[in-house]
Amino acid sequence: MTKIKFLLSVACCCMLLSAAAQTRKAVFMILDGIPADVIEKTDMPVLKEIAARGGYTRSYLGGEKDGFSQSPTISAVGYNHVLTGVWSHKHNVWDNDIREPNYAYWNIFRIAEQANPSLQTAVFSSWIDNRTKLVGEGLPAAGNVKLDYSFDGLELDKTRFPAGEKRMFDIDESVSTEAGRYIREKGPDLSWVYLEYPDDMGHLYGDSPQFLDAVKKADAQVGRVWEAIKAREQQYGEQWMIVITTDHGRDAQTGKNHGSQTDRERTTWIYTNLADRNARFKTNTATVDIMPSILRFLTIPLPATTEQELDGVPFTGKVSVHDLKAVRNGKNIELTWGIFDGAGKAEILVSTTNNVRDGKGDDTYTRVAEVPVSAGKYTFTQPETTFCKIVVKAPNNTISTWIVDNKYVKHVRPFGRQY
Repeated sequence: MTKIKFLLSVACCCMLLSAAAQTRKAVFMILDGIPADVIEKTDMPVLKEIAARGGYTRSYLGGEKDGFSQSPTISAVGYNHVLTGVWSHKHNVWDNDIREPNYAYWNIFRIAEQANPSLQTAVFSSWIDNRTKLVGEGLPAAGNVKLDYSFDGLELDKTRFPAGEKRMFDIDESVSTEAGRYIREKGPDLSWVYLEYPDDMGHLYGDSPQFLDAVKKADAQVGRVWEAIKAREQQYGEQWMIVITTDHGRDAQTGKNHGSQTDRERTTWIYTNLADRNARFKTNTATVDIMPSILRFLTIPLPATTEQELDGVPFTGKVSVHDLKAVRNGKNIELTWGIFDGAGKAEILVSTTNNVRDGKGDDTYTRVAEVPVSAGKYTFTQPETTFCKIVVKAPNNTISTWIVDNKYVKHVRPFGRQY
C-alpha cells in the first residue's frame, strides 16, 4: 500500500509539472520609431539575448505600396496593425487622432477575452489612448473589453513628469519598471508594453548620438520585462513568448520625420524568443503577422470572420499559403499565392459584399473552387463589380485579398508626414 501511495504521489507531481509546463503566456512590446538599420548597428545586449533564443527579422508595414491597403507610417496606425492584424483600409486608423477606429476588426485582447474570459490581460503604456481608443476598453462597439490591469496615462501627469527633454524617458522608466514588476509577480496571460522615448529623440535630433542613446536605453528597459519572464519560466515552468517590434521607421534624409512611403519609413523589425518559427518569419514578414502569431502560440482560436479578414500570416506553427494576389483581366480574376506547405486542397471563396467593414454583419461567400495548394494559382470568371473579396482557405491557414476600383475606394487619404 505504501508503494502504491508513493507511485500515486509521483504521478500527481508529474501531472502538475506537466500542466505548469503547458501554461503559455505572451507579451508584445512596441519601441516607438526605430528604423531597422539603426537597431541592427546599435549594441543591444538584451535584444541580442532574446534573438539568440529565438530570432530577428526585418519586417514591413504600410500595407501594399500604392495599393488600396497603403497605410501611413504613423505611430497609432502602426500600433493598430499589431493589435488587429489588418491594414488601415480595414481598421480605419489613419493618424494619431484615432477618430473613428473600425472595431469590427477585432483586436488581440478582444479575441483573447472572448475565447477565454478567465485570461488575465494587461497594458503598460505612456499613452492612455492605446487602451481607451485602440483597444477600446469598455466601449460596446469594441466588445466591452475590460483589461485586468492597466498602467498608463502618465503623459497626463505634468507634476510628476514636468516638461523637458527627459520627460518621456522618465515616463518609460516608470512604465518598464512597473511592467517588469507586475509580470514577475502576477504573470498575466497577455500583455502589451509601449515605450515612446526613442521616437521623441528621433523627432528632436534625427539620426544622431542622442537618438542612438535613446535606443540603447530602450534595450535596458526591455531587459526589465525579459528578466521578469525568465524568472517566471524558472519559478513556475511557464512557456513565454515575447515579441518586440517598432511602429515605423524614419525618413532617410534627416531621421526626424515619418509618415510617408519611403523604404526606410516602411521597414521595421521583429525580435522574438520563439524557437518554433516557420518560413514566414523570413519571407515578406509584416507587422500584421504579429497578432495571429501570438494567438497561435497561446492556442487561442481565431473567430472565423476574423480569420477571413486577416492581412497577417502567423510566423509560428504550420502554414500553407501566403501573399495572395488578385488581378482582374476582363471578366477573369487571376489569383496567385506563395506556398510554404503544398499539401492538401485550398478552397477559393468569393464575396461581393463588404458587410464586415461596413458594420452590417458577416459576408456571404460563394465557393468558387477547390484546388491543390501546390498549384499556386487559379483563374475564374467573375462578373465585373466595384468590389470583390477573395479568400483562400488552405489546411493550415487562411489568406485573403480585395479587388476594388477607384469608385469603391472612398477611404483614400493623402499620406502626409507626421512631425
